[in-house]
Amino acid sequence: MKDRLKAFIFTYLLFVLVFVLQKPAFVLYYDIFPQEGGAAAFFNIILHGLKLDASLAGYLTALPALMLIVSVFMNGKWLATAAKIYFGIVAVLLSAIFTVDMGLYEYWGFRLDATPLFYFFSSPKDALASVSVWTVIGGVLVFLVYATLLYLLFVYCLLRQPLKPVRRKAFPAAVLVLLTGLLFIPIRGGFTVSTMNVGKVYFSSDMRLNHAATNPAFSLMESLAKQKDFSKQYRFMPEAAADSLFVEMIYVAEADSFDSLLTTARPDILMIIMESFSSHLMTELGGEPDIAPNLDSISREGVLFTNFYANSFRTDRGLVAVLSGYPAQPTTSIMKYPRKTQSLPAIASALAENGYTPQYYYGGDADFTNMRSYLMASGFERIVSDVDFPVSKRLSKWGAHDDEVFKRLYNDMAADTAQGKRKFRVVQTSSSHEPFEVPYRRLANDRLNAFAFTDSIIGDFIRRFKELPQWQNTLVVLVPDHLGAYPENIDNLTPERYRIPLILTGGAVKSPRRIDAYGSQQDIAATLLAQLGVEHSDFVFSKDVLDTKAPHFAFFTVPDAMGIADSCGTVIYDNVSGKVAFAEGDTAGIRRRAEAYLQKLYDDLSKR
Repeated sequence: MKDRLKAFIFTYLLFVLVFVLQKPAFVLYYDIFPQEGGAAAFFNIILHGLKLDASLAGYLTALPALMLIVSVFMNGKWLATAAKIYFGIVAVLLSAIFTVDMGLYEYWGFRLDATPLFYFFSSPKDALASVSVWTVIGGVLVFLVYATLLYLLFVYCLLRQPLKPVRRKAFPAAVLVLLTGLLFIPIRGGFTVSTMNVGKVYFSSDMRLNHAATNPAFSLMESLAKQKDFSKQYRFMPEAAADSLFVEMIYVAEADSFDSLLTTARPDILMIIMESFSSHLMTELGGEPDIAPNLDSISREGVLFTNFYANSFRTDRGLVAVLSGYPAQPTTSIMKYPRKTQSLPAIASALAENGYTPQYYYGGDADFTNMRSYLMASGFERIVSDVDFPVSKRLSKWGAHDDEVFKRLYNDMAADTAQGKRKFRVVQTSSSHEPFEVPYRRLANDRLNAFAFTDSIIGDFIRRFKELPQWQNTLVVLVPDHLGAYPENIDNLTPERYRIPLILTGGAVKSPRRIDAYGSQQDIAATLLAQLGVEHSDFVFSKDVLDTKAPHFAFFTVPDAMGIADSCGTVIYDNVSGKVAFAEGDTAGIRRRAEAYLQKLYDDLSKR
């Protein structure tokens, strides 16, 4: 039994060691040494990269583990031969991935995923056109040498000694089965709500350090599992026709139509992204009474947008729409693709270029749905998440409740004495998410009580914030990530599914107003940056809701449907059935515009 147990452990650890040793080679080859941090930053590359290394090692150890279980009952030369074939294939694959990744990173700027394979199999000649003969020869030599070394290492360390026969078979087999089952833990990445993904290794605002920590074999595996050819989806019309309609819908700045809401040109900005809130919770927007009285009060004191829509139905879609001005996609979420999200424009990076320090606060797991990689690629210099709170404060399924998160935010703001550097802070709530278990009881309905809890926390925070000197020079933006949980069982194919509030408040707001222009989450980027006088032409899909000459409409999606609403009418189109699911008002031509918009969105998505 001991020799099999030893073989199991050695197999797993050997894979981890191989992946760890690849990182110094990558760092040295590309001279990825940080300006600050030195050895500590290099240690962080190894430490954070272990998450993906351990996960991939689990995948690769699974089959040898099954062979060890079989060997308890049926041992022989055929099993040793099968093991040699397996490790030979693994050595070839790992060598090929390592070599190709090392060669392509200089050109692509991201660790290996399915993109190069797509280009190679689409047109091998074009894919290799820019690569010199000597580069190819050098790559082949590196591949052969590395594959040979890996194979010899595996054989010497794992297959040199034959396995001894086992007399009592039940107990050794049971132990090996248990150990094989335990591989699920590193493969999944632990027991939290987030499963293992590339974003879990991201730890720095320097993307090259994050790339150095990334395991290229895991990156490729994850990408292949999600790979789709977006350029072939949603082909409603000829390209020229889509281009013509899209030009009429995108934002075009007009200097003479600018409408300033602020008392100062460059205030601090605090954005509160509220989990699952909707217009139905606010009496100021025609919703039910006494659920969110604090939001109602805040909206009366500030600027309330009355015809504002969520861009989609889930947090990962909503965050990208709000923070990058990028519309949600009905068949996927761009947040799943770190290589694509790092090319997106972002409010955080735009403000960082103009002297702001971006910070993010969230009581939950920042690795969920690749959120951390997106936030860091967006330019956030600091992310406070569940691990930054004591275990005793992480009392909900999603981590720390909203009261603890806002307490942390308030204390940081009160202690902040830095002068001359503007702050862009984002706080994301989570307590109004299922299972709606909150340390608060005012309403009998659990889900409405959870919304009331977060509303009370926001109200208390705003009242305390007003007593700080920073209040007078701060713009506070309140917007939900999406509508969720209430009204219960709401149909995805009704516009009421997407109606949400957008509220601007803070000492930097001139006066209370109600704005009836139509818009959706993706328009926050252009609207906010226009108020600050910050260039935002990169936000192609975002438009300034306050620009009277800009087209005013709301675009939204769910799997596999899309909708568009403006002052004349609303249309929701079900792409599965190929039929209009909802139509109201003057809808002539509006569906055609939505089709062109979605087609151009997928054109853009395929190129990122």
